Amino acid sequence: MTYTLKTIAEQIGGIVSGDGDIIINGASNLESAEEGQIAFLSNDKYIRTAKKTRASAILLHKEWQDIDLNVPTIAVDNVYESLADLLAIFGNHSNQNYVISAAASIAKSAYVHSKCKIDAFAVIKDSSRIGEHTVIMSHAYVGKNVTIGKNCTLYPGVKIYNDAIIGDNVILHSNVIIGSDGFGFAPLKNGTFKKIPHIGNVVIEDDVEIGANTVVDRATMGSTLIRKGVKLDNLIQVAHNVEIGKNTVIAAQAGIAGSTKVGANCQIGGQAALVGHINIADRTLIQGQSGMTKSTRKENTKWYGTPAINYDNYLKSFAIYKNLPDLQSKIIQLEKQLKLLTERGDQI
Repeated sequence: MTYTLKTIAEQIGGIVSGDGDIIINGASNLESAEEGQIAFLSNDKYIRTAKKTRASAILLHKEWQDIDLNVPTIAVDNVYESLADLLAIFGNHSNQNYVISAAASIAKSAYVHSKCKIDAFAVIKDSSRIGEHTVIMSHAYVGKNVTIGKNCTLYPGVKIYNDAIIGDNVILHSNVIIGSDGFGFAPLKNGTFKKIPHIGNVVIEDDVEIGANTVVDRATMGSTLIRKGVKLDNLIQVAHNVEIGKNTVIAAQAGIAGSTKVGANCQIGGQAALVGHINIADRTLIQGQSGMTKSTRKENTKWYGTPAINYDNYLKSFAIYKNLPDLQSKIIQLEKQLKLLTERGDQI
């Protein structure tokens, strides 16, 4: 697909400087861009690079629109937000060829909207419902009584267990598992463990994206809840009966234990671990590799370390910690001096 620069600016709400009729056929970064592509400038450190780019146009912040970059530009208020819109233009699936493959296995009692794309070897079981413009790729599995909304994408290998409810505009990347049993076992007197059946489900609201190989366990009873706008990276574990509030983002390899509730608009770094049965307040920031062992009740706080403490306190403590060898040497020196003075009978 090709567009004039003027058309792109209209779609992303930007202002064109220079020739708005040039043709743009794709997007790239400043270093790799070729003629016909549009690049983006989000940091003033790269202005010199922008002046040398081979791109035919540049997306940039309004405060830089008067800089001569030798190519036409589109000026916007927020470069990253507009970049998302720009990339959506070139990744637009509006011309998707909605075909249901004869090699897909679809139960007779399942409902699949006529404008869906179901690839070969996808499986949709009894009483499930698939909404308009949803794409289910090869080797994806949709269990019994599952509801999937409109404009969803299930990449190859996604597995959705029975009774899950998935909203509109949800993206599940390859090998995501939704609705597997949680890690629930009752210890017995003889030292063995009895499995606790998980009869709940998973509910995923609209506009959620979940990265490859992430697992969301079904509830023991009730629902594991992923609220609207949540973004989960690859390789995340979400245990049974967890609730993740709207617009929260979690980076790769994080783990959330059972029945923990994470608030809205939180940011959780990679490899962070949250114990079970705690509550995390809205807009909490948790640094990567931190271990949350208690609830946070105040909004807009930052946490770091294991067990996690206040972010600023952690940095102060770490500044002392990394100097401990020097401090120890100084203490040993002072002890020697003190001993010497004591042995000489000097008054201290």
